[in-house]
Amino acid sequence: MCIHDAADREGETDLIYPASAVTPEAVAQLRNDAGGLVCVALSDAVSEAFDLPFLQSEIDHPAAARHDLTYDDRSSFSLPVNHRNTRTGITDEDRSLTIRELARAAETPDQVDFATEFRSPGHIHILRAAPGLLTNRQGHTELGIALAELAGVEPAVVVCEMLDDHTNEAMTPADAAAYAESHGIPYIEGSVLVERSR
Repeated sequence: MCIHDAADREGETDLIYPASAVTPEAVAQLRNDAGGLVCVALSDAVSEAFDLPFLQSEIDHPAAARHDLTYDDRSSFSLPVNHRNTRTGITDEDRSLTIRELARAAETPDQVDFATEFRSPGHIHILRAAPGLLTNRQGHTELGIALAELAGVEPAVVVCEMLDDHTNEAMTPADAAAYAESHGIPYIEGSVLVERSR
């Protein structure tokens, strides 16, 4: 699915999959057709069970001391990880394995020893959703997890920003919608999900 957040926010469309459905071919589509950073969004409850921090609070460096994003109050980035059964972690095979294993772990987070199964740093960036989802934050992290809730799947989705090779900017909503139509996948405005959550 393609989800556009809002023109007054990031103004980006992300290509989003249920994490459990991600194959090596899907990772190739994410990096070739979308082109942004491949991340996995997890619900706040799952992140809490895994004791996942917000990355900014863990970095002891002056660059992390000041938060000055123009579109949000905070970043949702948590740890970047690889599954321990990967080699380098960067290949489509390795990244899809890490993504699927994050989805599997999210099904029963209380039964998972996160540090035994995953290592950090790695090549899949985890995003930690806000506790109240769309009532607290309307980023792709929360939009993706809200969509997973509506679909009745585990609270783990892979997200990747759609970029434009010609403008070197974010893909416009019109072009993202055309991509979605040509590939037979849904396109949705984030405002629809935000409205539904009210």
